Amino acid sequence: MRRVKGRDTGPELTVRRALTALGARYRLHRKDLPGTPDVVLPARRLALFVHGCFWHGHDCARGARAPKQNAEYWQAKIGRNRTRDAASSAALQAAGWRVETIWECEMKEAGALDARLRKLLTETARS
Repeated sequence: MRRVKGRDTGPELTVRRALTALGARYRLHRKDLPGTPDVVLPARRLALFVHGCFWHGHDCARGARAPKQNAEYWQAKIGRNRTRDAASSAALQAAGWRVETIWECEMKEAGALDARLRKLLTETARS
């Protein structure tokens, strides 16, 4: 567990590279916002969380996989992560931020990720 990084993970770097290629200006890990979003686009009031499927209990094949060793601990841990994620999203939305979660499994196709980010950037630019 000591080697598991909380920042600058592979999926997070992928999203940051895609945003930079699209010309978006962003800030990283703003501690003054609830949940410390991974990527924040302040001008667009958009907060992005980049989640690993296993760690945050996504409903894909990787996220649904349950460890066999110490199963109760992992179920409780992932449950706490999901609860914390929901609370952070609700607090950000109450503060007027738009919150999006990008899952690790959604990054397998670079074209789909670019299209989603492009759509997010254009939608928030209009509102």
